[in-house]
Amino acid sequence: MRKTLGGAATAALLGLGALALSAGSASAYVVCNAAGDCWHTDRHYNYNSDVGVQYHPDDWYFHQDWAHSNDRHWRDYHDGRGYYKNGLWITF
Repeated sequence: MRKTLGGAATAALLGLGALALSAGSASAYVVCNAAGDCWHTDRHYNYNSDVGVQYHPDDWYFHQDWAHSNDRHWRDYHDGRGYYKNGLWITF
């Protein structure tokens, strides 16, 4: 009985370890455009050069003073592919 439980525990730990290694790390970014609109995204899209996007690491958001910023405006997360332009979501 003890040998069976030990084997099951070992198999469970190996399975969890394999799952953790295969999951990879989730990527998230903050994107800001030339107009100062900033939003979260989970991937790098190929924006037109006229949008003028800059990618920042996800934690960049927490190091900004959004309440007193005159040049950047935080926009809510939006599903789908696109970008903000002067506060409006443009889908592509």
